[in-house]
Amino acid sequence: MNALSSRSEIASARRVVVKIGSSSLTGADGHLDLAALRALVDVLAARRADGGQVVLVTSGAIAAGIGPLGLASRPRDLATAQAAASVGQGMLVARYAEAFAAHGLRVGQVLLTAEDTVRRGHYRNAQRSLERLLDLGVVPVVNENDAVATDEIRFGDNDRLAALVSHLVRADAMVLLTDVDGLYDGPPTRPGTRRIAEVRSPADIEGVEVTGRGSAVGTGGMLTKLESVSIATGTGIPVVLTKAQHAAAALAGEPVGTWFAATGRRTTRRRLWLAHAARTRGRLVLDDGAVRAVQGGRASLLPAGVTAVEGEFDAGDPVELVASDGRVVARGLVAFESRDIPDLLGRSTTELRAELGEGYDREVVHRDDLVLVRRRAR
Repeated sequence: MNALSSRSEIASARRVVVKIGSSSLTGADGHLDLAALRALVDVLAARRADGGQVVLVTSGAIAAGIGPLGLASRPRDLATAQAAASVGQGMLVARYAEAFAAHGLRVGQVLLTAEDTVRRGHYRNAQRSLERLLDLGVVPVVNENDAVATDEIRFGDNDRLAALVSHLVRADAMVLLTDVDGLYDGPPTRPGTRRIAEVRSPADIEGVEVTGRGSAVGTGGMLTKLESVSIATGTGIPVVLTKAQHAAAALAGEPVGTWFAATGRRTTRRRLWLAHAARTRGRLVLDDGAVRAVQGGRASLLPAGVTAVEGEFDAGDPVELVASDGRVVARGLVAFESRDIPDLLGRSTTELRAELGEGYDREVVHRDDLVLVRRRAR
């Protein structure tokens, strides 16, 4: 499947992931804006009527719970945020179900946590569930399971989650709907700033001033959105970033918001998981020669190129491959337990075979289990 080469092609794309943020679904008082929700559903239902498939990634559970719980603003402590999510998630999905039912469509709620994206078994189960829902003609409504999240309650207002879901379902494009009408070359409120209509490569936005701060009811600022864009475009999925009010125009391929062209090629879900979702368990420090070999592509990491090991891990765990200066150059699935690697450091496979026997004369990380880490423009 080739990446879309222009924004106009979104109009005929088979499968699109649409993500909407909390600030676009709630009023200033923290209550759900039902008119905004229904307007979005009308657009997505029209897309379905035209034969396209849509996956909706929605924020808003915590925000939806703010009003009913009598809270003045988004809670800062984890327990209250989880309580708000517990109350708000039921309200949110019920409203979506009602709105889609008016168009003769069913929704399927898919709640994910960070753990579902860092554990490969969970990741694959989520992928199968989403694919089956789409096969059955159901509109998947995806949100982070904020009520049981154990680390930080937020996932960048679901921006990063949307990129990972786009990979899971092999989407043709991703649309990020927010409260600004695109990426600007400076703070949008500053006089003289302009909207950037198209981004063809990370170099196009080098030096652009962005903020990581979200709104009063959301958590995802422009920085998290650009990180999400980087994940998607780097592996062949173009992105449109625009206002929620421009959803129909964005899906029609009209020149609204900012179009981010795909900068990389499609790859397997397994490699996408390793590159962007897997939680690494340790580090392998490489010498300069090994760094060059790994970055050159299609080279496995041999014991001779490893100078140090950090952390504790089992064979098959994800690890970072770093240069001597600490720069991460790749991620990979390690073939040895951490306790075995010190005996292998800097030694050739011939030497290891002679001294330790068969089984120790293999790659520390095989090239098929290795992905390079792209340096993101800031």
